[in-house]
Amino acid sequence: MDLLQFVRGCTFDDFLLTPQLGVVPSRDPSTIDLTTRFTSRVPLRRPIVSANMDTITRAAMASVLAEEGGIGVIDRGFRTGDIAPQVAEISAVKRTQHGIITDPHTIDEHGRIADARRLMDHTGVGTLVVIDARRRLQGLLTERDIRFVPATTGVAERMTPRDRLVVHTGTISLADAEHLMTRQKIKKLPLVNPDGTVLGLITAKDLVKHRDHPFATRDSRGRLQVAAAVGATGDFLERAIEVHNAGADVIVIDIAHGHSLVMDQAIQRLRHRLGSVELVAGNVATSDGARFLLDRGVDAIKVGIGPGGGCTTRLTTNFGVPQVEALVQCRLAVGDRVPLIADGGVKRDGSVAEAFLFGGDTVMLGSAFAGTEETPGETVLKPVLMPESQKIVRVPFKVFRGMASIGAVRDRLDLEDAGARELEALGAEGLEVSVPARGPVRAVIHDMLKHLCSAISYGGAESLADLRTKFWSNPEQYLVRLSRAARAESFER
Repeated sequence: MDLLQFVRGCTFDDFLLTPQLGVVPSRDPSTIDLTTRFTSRVPLRRPIVSANMDTITRAAMASVLAEEGGIGVIDRGFRTGDIAPQVAEISAVKRTQHGIITDPHTIDEHGRIADARRLMDHTGVGTLVVIDARRRLQGLLTERDIRFVPATTGVAERMTPRDRLVVHTGTISLADAEHLMTRQKIKKLPLVNPDGTVLGLITAKDLVKHRDHPFATRDSRGRLQVAAAVGATGDFLERAIEVHNAGADVIVIDIAHGHSLVMDQAIQRLRHRLGSVELVAGNVATSDGARFLLDRGVDAIKVGIGPGGGCTTRLTTNFGVPQVEALVQCRLAVGDRVPLIADGGVKRDGSVAEAFLFGGDTVMLGSAFAGTEETPGETVLKPVLMPESQKIVRVPFKVFRGMASIGAVRDRLDLEDAGARELEALGAEGLEVSVPARGPVRAVIHDMLKHLCSAISYGGAESLADLRTKFWSNPEQYLVRLSRAARAESFER
């Protein structure tokens, strides 16, 4: 079968997949291997990526995604030149959980309780490492130690001094640390160098998180991994350097049209300054576009021009490629040399499996997560007429918008006082809508993974990778092109 020719002009809702002989004994996501690649050197245990949109991914969303085995991309929807807020979001994710905290928050032994309270409030931590002028460990100070204590009291008076702490000299594995802390009945284990200077801190809370999230996406230091988006013009280089220094594990150059000279120049400049940093670029939707980015040495390619729920590119320009065709084109162009990120077009969980089969290594989701607790923005109550009772009730909503919408562009470029005509001249290619507020995103992810595992079972495969291998070896065995009536029967409920 000529797969590319077969899927010309098609998207996810144009196909069903023919069930095969099931071989997995259970559809439990904890027993089925869903491992994939986000970039060449960043593997994921769960192939889910939250989109770099200012109404979807900030620290809260990125932290949950990483805990669940995926990864979040912190958006660049901050005002031009204002890099600190994005850096703060990256830092918050990196500090959410650790193996060993190599840079614990510290306070001088001669400080006051007022200083400790300010630092705890600012950082959100409940334990400070007390040090002297040479950064040698003097003790630990916790929230409990300063409760009801006058602000002028000295830190040294309230801390637990070193001679009453269990302290380990040198590095230690997490397993050995857990054993030591259990034996000594302690919740915190300071680590020091032979000269007494602070090396790190291990907390029981972080050890529990490691146990509770066995599939989490972590770096070599046990911290959650996170990606950060930048543009290709303006402050993109300075922004990339700052977020990289803050701990971003991947830089995503995200522009509407990635097959462009602007992208070429941005990649060159970023590679020159940041060397071998993991670099994602997009978006593209053609084989030429994918090869263009591959030839410039990126570590992953974002695929999708106009399929997203918050995007109006196809409406306003009439340019784009249906997402299934785009994925197949790009996969045939680059092979397995770099991963592809299927960005957009997923309106139901079944499309997630299709995105992988047709060429994606991960799927980037925006509207699927819209309205969940972890999305940025306030929840507002709006009157809604209930059709059955004809009563008006107040329903909670949150804003969801494409990053090329008028509102997103205005906020990013600091154009609060711009007139309507000035904003229209920007050529917005995105929507801004209100969506019903929902519960935690973790439940959405769990359901999605269960459905993906069911798809693996129906496809006669043992793992996500096995499913795609079987599909590409004989796509005709799987694909059913739908008529209008079949599409209605399948997807209209």
